[in-house]
Amino acid sequence: MARILVLGGGVSGHTAAAFLKRWLGTAHQVTVVTPNSKWNWIPSNIWVGVGKMKKEQVVFDLAPVYKKAGIEYLQAKAISIHPEGAQESDQPYVEIEFTEQSHAGEQTQVAYDYLINATGPKLKFEATPGLGPDGFANSVCTADHAMHCAEHLDQLIEAMKRGERKTLVIGTGHGQCTCQGAAFEYLFNVDYVLRERGVRDQADLVWLTNEYELGDFGMGGAHIKQGGFVTNTKIFTESLMAERGIHWITRAHVTQVTDKEILFEKLDGSEGRLLYDFTMLLPPFSGVGLRAYSKDGSDITDRVFMPNGFMKVDGDYQPKPFDQWSAKDWPKTYQSPAYSNIFAVGIAFAPPHAISKPMSSPKGTAISPTPPRTGMPSAMMGKLVAKNIVEMIQSGSKQPKHHASMSEIGAACVASTGSSFIKGSAVSMTVFPIVPDYDKYPKYGRNLSLTFGEIGLAGHWIKYILHLMFLYKAKLKPGWFLIPE
Repeated sequence: MARILVLGGGVSGHTAAAFLKRWLGTAHQVTVVTPNSKWNWIPSNIWVGVGKMKKEQVVFDLAPVYKKAGIEYLQAKAISIHPEGAQESDQPYVEIEFTEQSHAGEQTQVAYDYLINATGPKLKFEATPGLGPDGFANSVCTADHAMHCAEHLDQLIEAMKRGERKTLVIGTGHGQCTCQGAAFEYLFNVDYVLRERGVRDQADLVWLTNEYELGDFGMGGAHIKQGGFVTNTKIFTESLMAERGIHWITRAHVTQVTDKEILFEKLDGSEGRLLYDFTMLLPPFSGVGLRAYSKDGSDITDRVFMPNGFMKVDGDYQPKPFDQWSAKDWPKTYQSPAYSNIFAVGIAFAPPHAISKPMSSPKGTAISPTPPRTGMPSAMMGKLVAKNIVEMIQSGSKQPKHHASMSEIGAACVASTGSSFIKGSAVSMTVFPIVPDYDKYPKYGRNLSLTFGEIGLAGHWIKYILHLMFLYKAKLKPGWFLIPE
């Protein structure tokens, strides 16, 4: 019997565990270790954050789902990986610490034959003084954060109804943030709610971002087909913001958030400050802080992980000038080069380099987005790694056969720009491949027949249907595996 241990129960880890159990059945053991007792469909947190959904609509308890599926579930966080075992045994294991209330703080060892690191990110609010719910800025990164965000927004709207003018600043709270898409969706949903409640004229709405130009989204922007014409995401995004009267500040690294001001440094070295009444700023990400130790107890963390805490996989991590980066640098199987039975998926794997060109201010402050690895790509990685592990178990091979490089797969994104079945809208966009490949597609880096975007009411319907479908799938209800990633 093989023991497969999955660290993390988010999109990529949950997908991997579900497919592993479906394909392996009772002959092998699948265990999920995650500190959270609930699963959260994170893309819908933005609707919770404007009061359009309740927290209960985006989360569910994991324990009964895993019990029904026959997956062992441990509510705990991983502390360290021991890929060579200990001196008395060659059996690899992970040291965990329970977060479940009845065993909180207790530690134990969980042995494995195959390990999937799907721990996701650490939300590094501490990287910017005053950032985050414990500081002065709201967040939609978790369902609880989003719920509190909605409460603050509602209080602000009530003040605006009394005739008070307010400034709302939404965007990224650090020069190396990723996942601008979540802030983008939240921005436009706030705009919609302000209009719906009759106070938009009382609001100054500002988009603050580390992007070099609008529409970068951490993937170097894109050219898309729209209405039979080719345009770029810069023009597309600028048009959306201009139509809705939203101001924007690009190339910004937030240095501090106080109770009244946002201080930031620009790429050109200048400094700025914004007075605000409400702000939602995303934090940068890092790895969760897992350590790795050899058989004799030596610390081998730097062998298994990059300095930012994300796990090294089968990518090319050699330092190179930007003009020498290639689509071929990106990992294909997400297998650790150090240990063939370890994989990392979703945000947990280390990208070989950024997609957007790295830039720094005259002071040396890095101000450019890091690569997004969430949503559809995360689920595809989880399923791919599960498939490879199943075949490795069955064949005894140490080499995975199936590939899902971000430079070889596409992604679809439906970004809400207003939640209403009658007047709402969403941007529906696909890109192929996610990481541009200028060898295959010299002009734009992507296949324009598979890269397109539209905005409209139908997009909102699609996003809401996807919300229902993916919650159904995540709950492993009958036929869940037929719903594509």
